[in-house]
Amino acid sequence: VTPQGPSMDASKKVDLKITIIGALGVGKTSLLHQYVHKTFYEDYRTTLGASILTKVLAVDNSPLKLQIWDTGGQERFRSMVSTFYKGSDGCMLAFDVTDRESFEALDNWRDDFLEKVIPREQDFPMVVLGNKIDLCDRQVPEETASAWCKEKDIPYFEVSAKNNINVAEAFETLAKQALSRYKGILESYLTDSIKLTPNDKPKKSCC
Repeated sequence: VTPQGPSMDASKKVDLKITIIGALGVGKTSLLHQYVHKTFYEDYRTTLGASILTKVLAVDNSPLKLQIWDTGGQERFRSMVSTFYKGSDGCMLAFDVTDRESFEALDNWRDDFLEKVIPREQDFPMVVLGNKIDLCDRQVPEETASAWCKEKDIPYFEVSAKNNINVAEAFETLAKQALSRYKGILESYLTDSIKLTPNDKPKKSCC
C-alpha cells in the first residue's frame, strides 16, 4: 500500500458551502431545485432567511458534497441574510434577464458578500447566472451582462431554471473553482505545518 503523502486523500468527501444570492424574484430557489431535484419549482413564496439543499458530485475524481444555501432577496432582510455568507466556499450571483433592476443590483450584492468573506479575496470563487432566458421580454442583453462579468473576471452563464438550460454547467463550474481554492488552502496549511515541525534529528554535516 502506498503511504498517503500530505496531499488530500481522495477517499475523504469534501464538504463545500455554496451560497446563492441576488434580488427578490430572480429564480434562485427554482435554479437550486432544478439542479438538485431536476424539477421546475414554480412556488412563488418568498424565501425568508435561508434554506439549504445538498448535492453530491465528483469533481476531478474527488467526491464533493455541496451544501447550497438559498437566500432571500428581500432588501429588508439583507442584514440577516448576509450573516449566512460566513464560511462560504463559493458564491452564485443570480439576476433575471427580464428585470434590469436585478442586474443593476449585482454590484451591491457582490460587494456585500465580499465584505463578509474574511479575508476579502478579489478572486473568490464566483459565477453569475442570467436566469429566465426562456421568456421573450428581455431587458438585459447578453453582451451587457458578459461585459460586466468580464471586467470582474467572473464566469457568466445564460440559464433557464424552467427549461433546464446551463443550470448544471453553472453549478459545476462554481464547484470546480471552490474545490480548487479549498485544495490550495489545504496545501498551504500543510506546507506551513511541515515548516513548523522541528527536525527530530539534526542533519549530519557532509565530510
